[in-house]
Amino acid sequence: MTETARAPKVDSTLSKGIAILENLAASNGGKGVTELSRELDLTKSNTFRLLQTLTTLGYVKHLEDKTYAATLKTWQVGRALVENLNLRAVAAPELAHLSQETGEAIYLAVPEGLSVVYIDKVESLKPIRSWNPVGGSAPIYCVGTGKAILSHCYKRMREKLDGNLDRFTDNTLTTLAELDDDMAATRKRGYAFDQGEFRERILSFGAAVLLPDGEPIAALGISLPDINMGAGGEGHLGMLVRQAAESVSRKLGQL
Repeated sequence: MTETARAPKVDSTLSKGIAILENLAASNGGKGVTELSRELDLTKSNTFRLLQTLTTLGYVKHLEDKTYAATLKTWQVGRALVENLNLRAVAAPELAHLSQETGEAIYLAVPEGLSVVYIDKVESLKPIRSWNPVGGSAPIYCVGTGKAILSHCYKRMREKLDGNLDRFTDNTLTTLAELDDDMAATRKRGYAFDQGEFRERILSFGAAVLLPDGEPIAALGISLPDINMGAGGEGHLGMLVRQAAESVSRKLGQL
C-alpha cells in the first residue's frame, strides 16, 4: 500500500510574518495593528508581536501616527536577487533571434540613474551599421532601450527628468510635454522608437524586460542607420523586439 504524500509543513509564525510584510509592501500608506489583524484574520496580539519582530529586523518601520509601513529593505533584498540573475544568459537566445531576423545591432541594456548601460550586444551583420560598446551608456530618454524602460516607470521618473533633457540632435525630445506624448505612444505600441534622438540618423527600437510585478529591469534593443530602414520597417522591427522582450520576461517569471 502506497503511503499518501504529505504536504510540506509550513511554519505558521513565519507565514504570518510574511503575510504582514507583503500586505504592507503593497500598501500606499501605513496601517495600524487593528487594520492589519482584520485584513489578515490574525489576533491583535499576534499581529503586534510580529510587527515588533519585523521592525527590529529592519523590514518595517513604526510611523509617527502609530501605523506601520514596509521599509526599503524588502526592495533591497529583491534588487539583490535581480542583480544576481544572469540576464545575459537568460536573454541570449532572444538576442540571437533578433540578430538572425534583422541583421542589425542588437542590445541588452539595464537602467542606471538617468541612463541605460549596455551589458550585452550582437554585432550588426551589415556593411553600414550602428555601433555602441558593451559597457557604454546613453541617456534614458532618447534611445529605444531607455525609453522602453522609462515608459514603465515614468510616473516616478518624470520629476527627475525635469531640467535634464539635454539636446543631442534636432530630433531630441527636450520638454516634458514632448516626452509625455512619447511615453503614452510607447505604452500603447508596446515598444519604444528612437528617431535619431541621440545620434544623427541612427534609429533604435526597444522593449522592456519586466519582472512579474511589472518592474522594468532591462530592455532589448535593435539599432540601425536610417538608410537600412525598409518600407514598413518600423512596425515589423517594433513587433520583433516586443515579442523578444516578452519572451525574456516570461522566462524571468519562471525562475
